Amino acid sequence: MVTTIQITENAKKELDRLKTDKETYEDVIVKMINQIDEQKRKNIELMIEGAKETAEESLKITKEFEAIEEDFDWEWKEN
Repeated sequence: MVTTIQITENAKKELDRLKTDKETYEDVIVKMINQIDEQKRKNIELMIEGAKETAEESLKITKEFEAIEEDFDWEWKEN
């Protein structure tokens, strides 16, 4: 099914700027959609990698505290 859309003259100029002679407007729009989807995927991968690194650092710090915990006699005193 083919449909018609309306865009402003400025949007058309931008599409014209992005389009090659052999590309259709649909080609340009689909290419942009694919680029956006790819960037979203990369962002998710980066966030996951960052969360993993943060978790690893947190685990290292926890292990360091556990190692020195035996050296101290921690006692909570209520006033």
